[in-house]
Amino acid sequence: MHCTTFWIFIKNMSKNSSDAGIFLWMTYQTMQQMGLDAASIFASVNLPNQPPDKNIRRDNSTQQRFWTAAEEISEDPDIGLHVGSQMPAFRGLVIEYLFLSSSTFGEGLQRALRYQYLLTDVFNLSLIVEKDIALLIGFEHPVRHYLECGIGIFLNFFKYITNSEFRPSQITLPYQQGASANNYQEAWKCPVILNQKQGAIIFPSTLLNKASPAAEPELLKIHETIAEQQLSNLEKHQLVYAIERLLSNGLLESGQFDQKFIAEQLNRNPRTLRADLQAINTNYEKILNQHREKLARRLLANTKETLDQIVYLTGFSEPSAFTRAFKRWTGETPSAYRQRKQKQ
Repeated sequence: MHCTTFWIFIKNMSKNSSDAGIFLWMTYQTMQQMGLDAASIFASVNLPNQPPDKNIRRDNSTQQRFWTAAEEISEDPDIGLHVGSQMPAFRGLVIEYLFLSSSTFGEGLQRALRYQYLLTDVFNLSLIVEKDIALLIGFEHPVRHYLECGIGIFLNFFKYITNSEFRPSQITLPYQQGASANNYQEAWKCPVILNQKQGAIIFPSTLLNKASPAAEPELLKIHETIAEQQLSNLEKHQLVYAIERLLSNGLLESGQFDQKFIAEQLNRNPRTLRADLQAINTNYEKILNQHREKLARRLLANTKETLDQIVYLTGFSEPSAFTRAFKRWTGETPSAYRQRKQKQ
């Protein structure tokens, strides 16, 4: 399947977008350094009080709960803006190396945009150049704090990659209410205009010609090859999300969820599906079991559904089969697990 077609397919299959794990890791570290109650904030999305694994890609659908908790706990109505402005420049990813090994900032930016899904598939960013100004557009998200934190991350990275020469001349935001003009000026060092058609970082186009002191054509070829490989693997991981989305849409209850049926629903050849999953060290049986386990844990801990109903919702043929599987997953019987979790 062609890359562009694949991403259209994935967007249609799954409502949930995702971000590279390094962003949540950076958020945790930054909140800790700011003296915020990171433990309570992260607990809002069922994460422990410890640095998240930066290698695990994170579902973006939890951002509303996360930033609502962050605002309430911090008592800061501009929490996303403030956290984003304190973020260090993300480093060590292939996106950074694409910038450094390109001949100019503009070339690095164009290359990075081709591989932006390695960072996040939430935004659909593109660059527009109009005479003396350049616009990086596509900053849109229903959660204001997430969007402003994300813009802060981009600004800090651009400043780092240009040896502090990057300065936005203006930022536009797609919502009517935000921070005060003074707070935006303090955080982003430029005017901000609200209630615009799209979010954008606007900067002088002359910055696109800034030479990279680390430009190296041979290394650039290597970095682009690595980026292509990572994007290919990410596409396969997105396939896992698409499978989980199908399983969540009533297939377990219907009893129709074998691998051949799943492949048909994804408009893929069963052999190709098997090979793509093997390429990321997984298989359909593992995905199915992990989905069933997560669903069973959630139903037992958070609902009053009967055991028979949970057996049905998780796609098992009889209670004894479900109990054996649950003990294999957790070491506990379903009733013991429910009692312990609901006491907590």
